[in-house]
Amino acid sequence: MASAHGDGAGGGAAGRWTARLLPWAVGLFAGVLALGPALGPGYVLRYDMVFVPDLSLGTVLRGADGFPRAIPSDAVVAVLSSVLPGDVVQSLALLAVFAVGGAGAARLVPRAWYRRGPAGGPHTGAVGGQLASAAAGLAYVWNPFVAERLLLGQWAVLLGYAGLPWVVGAAARLAAARPVAGFAGLVRALVPAAVGGFSSVVLTALTAGPVALGADGAREVRTGAGEAVRGGRWWVRAGLFALALAAVSLPWLLPSLSSGADTDPAGAEAFAARSDTPFGVVGSLLLLGGVWNSGAVPAGYGEPVAASVRLVLCLVALSGWVWWLCRNRPGFGTGLSAAALMGFALALLGATGPGRELLAWLIALWPGFGPLRDGQLYVAPLALVQALGLGAFVRWLTGGRAPRGAGTGVLWRVGVAVFAVLLPVVVLPGLLWGAGERLVPVRYPGEWRAAQAAVAADDRPGAVLVLPWNAYRGPDWSGRPVVVLDPATKLFDRRTLWNDDLVVGTPGGGSVVVAGEDARADRVARVLEPDPRTGMPERLDAGALGALGVRHVVVSAPVDNQFWSESEGLAVVVEGPDMVLLRVPEQHVRPDKAVIPGLEVTGGLVTVGAIIWSMARSGSSLVFQRFGPSAGPGARKEIPK
Repeated sequence: MASAHGDGAGGGAAGRWTARLLPWAVGLFAGVLALGPALGPGYVLRYDMVFVPDLSLGTVLRGADGFPRAIPSDAVVAVLSSVLPGDVVQSLALLAVFAVGGAGAARLVPRAWYRRGPAGGPHTGAVGGQLASAAAGLAYVWNPFVAERLLLGQWAVLLGYAGLPWVVGAAARLAAARPVAGFAGLVRALVPAAVGGFSSVVLTALTAGPVALGADGAREVRTGAGEAVRGGRWWVRAGLFALALAAVSLPWLLPSLSSGADTDPAGAEAFAARSDTPFGVVGSLLLLGGVWNSGAVPAGYGEPVAASVRLVLCLVALSGWVWWLCRNRPGFGTGLSAAALMGFALALLGATGPGRELLAWLIALWPGFGPLRDGQLYVAPLALVQALGLGAFVRWLTGGRAPRGAGTGVLWRVGVAVFAVLLPVVVLPGLLWGAGERLVPVRYPGEWRAAQAAVAADDRPGAVLVLPWNAYRGPDWSGRPVVVLDPATKLFDRRTLWNDDLVVGTPGGGSVVVAGEDARADRVARVLEPDPRTGMPERLDAGALGALGVRHVVVSAPVDNQFWSESEGLAVVVEGPDMVLLRVPEQHVRPDKAVIPGLEVTGGLVTVGAIIWSMARSGSSLVFQRFGPSAGPGARKEIPK
């Protein structure tokens, strides 16, 4: 007998397994198609995406003096790298973005479609339901937002983006679930955001917060003691949602309280949304593009024909969303619509003069407003709306029925629906096969691994100074033009000092310098006085470096050996064409205490404990997270499909 959610027209075990596995198959298919060569041996290096061999957990937890944005994601990578090769960890992380995101959006369609029970028509396993789910899943992970963030190397942000459908479903269930069960479901769904870190949690709060407040289906539930609990009251839902967000944010939230980070208001201009289509900033954001970095725009995306077809697809998807809201009124519909509108308004804020001034004032007032500077990030809720809307459009095309015994008319509708499912790939070919082979793995040169081993073998404390004093550059050994955060900043098992200033080009041909947040790096720059063009100081002085707590100096670029031969008191440990490691004599070094702050450890333990508790309580996991309302009293207990 089919459950209230429906097992599909075919029913039985086959229909249930199809409904369960299809969403993951769609996400994995999209991931393999998009990543292609990036899944091969070696490390994909691009902008913020820096994976290194044997990333040290101690280095991650010690962190820097700036805001601890990368602590959760880098800590997870470091733990996984202790049992798997680093390039395998990177491939799994990238593939997880597509698998988790595609599956989440695909599973959200049937759960919301049949929320009103069997009267809506239990056709989850029918062709129409399968195509609708596939359309939503593929559209959610194959769009300009994903492509541009991937080309920026922001895999951790994308992992949080992938978790949005799961959190939306869990937030919608708060209206019907008991408080403890609802909280456990939220924590499970927030696992991708917890790994993604600061920006992912902010994005999740924007997307799912209105859903938690506006979800309908509030009812009174009974505890085992017979006490009545209003699980659906807005203040209960708000409190549970805020508590769950706080629990998963502890790894970066606690150390941020003592980081002393100061965010540069210049970022409001540098990271504002920009036009990457013929339709201006507003049109580009509607199409889910508009990223601030022109180097992250996929090939062919801004061409008039491709952009025009993409615009039609977006309008069709939005029409499908409105039709779905009017027909089925999904519990998360109103809240997600509000989140999409708020996100779009935030994305536009930095694109106007008054908006930039307001953002700069807010950031100067409190660094916590810093995330608002990256405007295009906040079209993520709109991406989910468009994905679900395309799924609804495909559902409308197929009429919600399988084509058994159907005539030519129904087959024609199914054919058009199949084309609509694949249309996101057709209009964005620049994401295919490693984004046109812009995401290709490379091997670290031998001298890099030798320098890593030499620093690890040194039992004397002290930091590693990374030169040239330019954070983002193109390594000669990468084999192709690429801009990446210097991998030497993560290569060693101790604190690294590097230039975290960011130079961003402006549309008029100028540039904006966004000052870094690491106060200690600023002190190093004043001592070194590096050449702005080369990023290299005129000379290195062992005494001055030792006073800064520097034990090693690594030059991760080809440099004439006259530079270090004239540096007084430094010993050459490793010398190669692309890497030179110098050592400061021990008597000069006054290192910081080599301890891991307890705040990071405490926050991580509490977060991991909350996640384990949430899974153990229900015997479930993210894979089997249920989106529909809780079963009523006396209902059969079934594994969600």
